[in-house]
Amino acid sequence: MANCNGNGVAHLGSNLQIEAIQTVIPIKPTDPRLSRRVAIGENLGSVNFQSRFHIVLCYNKASEEDSGWLVAGWIKESLGKALVEKPLFAGRLKRKGENDNSGEFEIVSNDSGVRLVEANMPMDLADFLDILKERKNAEAELVFWEDVNESNPQYSPLFYVQVTNFKCGRYSIGISCSLFLADPYGMTSFLNIWSKIHNNIISEAGMPKIPTFFLPNHRKNGCSPTLSTSSTTSKQINETLIFKLPSKIFNFRDNIHKNLAEKCVEETEDKLGKKLSSKFCLFVREISEDVKVETFFREGISSFGSITGLVSVCCDDLEAQNIRFNEENKAVHSSCWISNSGNEDLVLITPTFVLITPFL
Repeated sequence: MANCNGNGVAHLGSNLQIEAIQTVIPIKPTDPRLSRRVAIGENLGSVNFQSRFHIVLCYNKASEEDSGWLVAGWIKESLGKALVEKPLFAGRLKRKGENDNSGEFEIVSNDSGVRLVEANMPMDLADFLDILKERKNAEAELVFWEDVNESNPQYSPLFYVQVTNFKCGRYSIGISCSLFLADPYGMTSFLNIWSKIHNNIISEAGMPKIPTFFLPNHRKNGCSPTLSTSSTTSKQINETLIFKLPSKIFNFRDNIHKNLAEKCVEETEDKLGKKLSSKFCLFVREISEDVKVETFFREGISSFGSITGLVSVCCDDLEAQNIRFNEENKAVHSSCWISNSGNEDLVLITPTFVLITPFL
């Protein structure tokens, strides 16, 4: 049930207006259910629960009829199909035992769903992009995140999609995804699968021009939902450095991921020209995709040494700008970053790359 303030609008931040919040679930039940182990080390703060990856894609109108409202309506259908292929994205994090305080969790594909947020920005996209030149952190308004409930994480979504409509008719699609769920490369891979499904749906002969879930056809005039809690997206956006690893550089069972982390942190210090923290939050995503989180203290850890084939790349290497929800409409602006609620320095290690996000 929607509640309205005096202006009939629910506000997020200084400008953004939330118009609708929906849940998208897979179009068919997941059976059997899948799970992924998440092990969180002792003495870790709440920050690791809130670590997530964001992508923002901004688009021009593909046609006179095109709009973010239209795209969001079709997303309700296309995302439901895409989640059948990646059901964990619609899952929830839960403790392995009802009274288990050991730090053992798992993500279960229980089809609880992804949150889809539709929003309105009362300014032109061109003006917003001009603001970003001076105030990069403004981009955080284009993604939504509500902190995972640490006591009862099974009630918290791990994946959010926000479609924002600008005054000029252009729109953005903002993604927020827990690092427990996917790393940046895994997320962009899913977005490519999803966008292809989306394009197949809208190009099918005989499909109606207006999707079933087209908000302007369902919204009551002058009334928008009031959120029980506002978005807790961090307003600080920091540079993320990515190091591609040579194939088969190491086996996770060798327990040398801290040495590799130290090597990449040192490389990052050289690139930034400044010393980084002596303490990091370390995420290790294993070949099985299970996740281990621990505190990484650099003191006493020797560097991995010389690594032939270690290549530094930027977030543009993810090629997020090539994700199209209309084949004829390429993103005019794209951005991606890692954030968490405590701005704690972070290292993410996978079998193919290492990601460093220093919150300077």
